[in-house]
Amino acid sequence: MMRVRWAIAVAVVLPLMMWSAPAQSAGRSTPAGLWQAVDSDTKEPTGWFLITDHNGVYDGIIAKMFLKPGEDPNTICDKCKDDRKDHTWLGLEIIRGMKPEGENKYGGGTILDPRDGKIYKATMKVTPDGQTLVVRGYIGFELLGQNQYWTRLPDSASSTLDPSVNPQYIHKAAPAQTPAPRKSGAAAPAHKSEAPPQLRSTVGQ
Repeated sequence: MMRVRWAIAVAVVLPLMMWSAPAQSAGRSTPAGLWQAVDSDTKEPTGWFLITDHNGVYDGIIAKMFLKPGEDPNTICDKCKDDRKDHTWLGLEIIRGMKPEGENKYGGGTILDPRDGKIYKATMKVTPDGQTLVVRGYIGFELLGQNQYWTRLPDSASSTLDPSVNPQYIHKAAPAQTPAPRKSGAAAPAHKSEAPPQLRSTVGQ
């Protein structure tokens, strides 16, 4: 199946890997940004993961998949058991509820393995230079988990993302405008969505 699946599995019971600019807060780098997972053997990218800051709580989605010929880009999480069930892998929120726990360390959250729908405890730690994210998924005790090392991608990488998972693109979308009042007796225009389907957020559906 998709190479990104292998990357996610690795951080969970094997290891795993995530997006963008080094965000600074109180003199420390945060995990917010775009990160890349790389196959430890081939050194080829296996997936990009976007982590965002929601008032001090960090969540992450699958932002880009690197598919092999014949693999389905519309694979869904049919084994998920919560609100993520049947959500496409692209845009799927696999990291939830990560909060600061110490210097450059974040925990208290979970990571999802979309291959089997299992949810694991997780921690993340940003290296002092802000360029590497150490992701650790585990069952029971943190010592029983394994690390995966993700590399931060530059801001420019976000321009290559699908619009549905690119917050910069969505943010710049033109706001809906109030339609002008119709003249008496005029037929009502057919209802039309204010934004094309590809701009609708895929997170948390």
